[in-house]
Amino acid sequence: METQVSMQLSKENLKKIAPLPDLSIPGEQLLSLPEKVLQFGTGVLLRGLPDYFIDKANKQGIFNGRIVIIKSTTKGGTDAFDKQDGLYTLCIKGIEENKTVEETIINASVSRVLSANEEWKEILKCAHSSEMKLIISNTTESGIVSSDDDIHAAPPPSFPGKLLAFLYERYKAFKGSEESGMVIIPTELITHNGDKLFSIVIELAEKNKLENDFIQWLKTANHFCNSLVDRIVPGKLPAADQEKAEEKLGYSDELMIMAEPFRLWAIESGSEKVKEVLSFSAIDDGVVITPDIEKFRELKLRMLNGTHSFCCGLAVLAGFETVKDAMNDEQMLGFARRLMMEEIAAAMDNNLVSHNEIYAFANKVVDRFRNPFLQHKWLSIAMNYTSKMRLRNISLLVRYFDKAGKVPECMALGFAAYLLFMKCRKESDGNYYGQWHHHIYLIEDETAAYFAGQWASNDINKLVDEVLSNEGLWGADLSILNGFSQAIKKI
Repeated sequence: METQVSMQLSKENLKKIAPLPDLSIPGEQLLSLPEKVLQFGTGVLLRGLPDYFIDKANKQGIFNGRIVIIKSTTKGGTDAFDKQDGLYTLCIKGIEENKTVEETIINASVSRVLSANEEWKEILKCAHSSEMKLIISNTTESGIVSSDDDIHAAPPPSFPGKLLAFLYERYKAFKGSEESGMVIIPTELITHNGDKLFSIVIELAEKNKLENDFIQWLKTANHFCNSLVDRIVPGKLPAADQEKAEEKLGYSDELMIMAEPFRLWAIESGSEKVKEVLSFSAIDDGVVITPDIEKFRELKLRMLNGTHSFCCGLAVLAGFETVKDAMNDEQMLGFARRLMMEEIAAAMDNNLVSHNEIYAFANKVVDRFRNPFLQHKWLSIAMNYTSKMRLRNISLLVRYFDKAGKVPECMALGFAAYLLFMKCRKESDGNYYGQWHHHIYLIEDETAAYFAGQWASNDINKLVDEVLSNEGLWGADLSILNGFSQAIKKI
């Protein structure tokens, strides 16, 4: 169904938008702020998190800078950004501190979007601006990879190649001054993403036989920061919700996206220059600059992701399609709370994260799980289930036994449900399917064939012993955990 709203979001139409209590409209002066940020990627995560913080700070008279976005992919154009003068609507919907939150923001942080393939010279011109201080990226995990790029190409194919070419242009423009160094923060979901990007850029500079003085400038004047991002940004609203929003707002927006209220951008640095450049960190507790971000990684991996994995099989077998459906059930909600508060909390490294931080984060996780505006499907969470269970939860399980010396009941139930979920067989289409009562579901897991073989015998005791003792699966022999095997067999 198409919206009847005729006015499109743009600089010209900003003044025509009627004010609403829950709508943040930018002042026109924000559209003339200098360009201070170069951003690799047009994706919704960047627009829903870093760009959100920058826009919020600009509206409070802090940071006072806009973003030039580099579009590297050939998919889609820059037309929507051009037509809307970089403006887009961010709809924040969810639960925060047990209260429903709905907020709508017109984000004015994006100055322009440039195509790397068609406007490379224009992108390199940005390197000559003394106002440019910050580079942000989200090019997916496959973006931060080694390459043999010729950085004099227009443009170099890879993201590290483009980044190095930009930094080399800047070095030449400012004659290698210390002050011209940049703060570079990748947000790709890779551990130590800043360190890895830095090492690839240095390696590529050496491959291109760039001068030693430049390589020294790269190492000493620039700050490559590890970072961790955490916010669910589903992207476009469902068609019916988009139409309803546009009718309420009185304008159409091709770039409208949705995000949950929770937000975290943890940036690893002890540098005063980094703190100075990232002045927008002062306006929101969701931006954290700290010498070590490991505790934030641990909280996200164990409390959020780990709880997902322990709950997933149980929720599917209980007939819940989405996370919010499960959290509306008192038993499932109670299970998730006990799992987090009593077992995962006890298993986490208390030298890294305090009990207060663990419990506060757990409460936020519950709010996020209960978000009525998100359609987070359990079968999506179950993709690559075995590797997720191994990476997120096995060390927790082992640590719990080491600390408590007894079987963690919720973890045992979650693991047993995982085993039942993985009961599958290969069908004529070559895929593996599980079935629980009358519910048939696709299993997308690299160990599906292994589990199909294990379940073929229908000897549950043998299966549990074999799977738990498989160190190739878990990196540990789980059968030696006292009472764990027996607890799973009883379930």
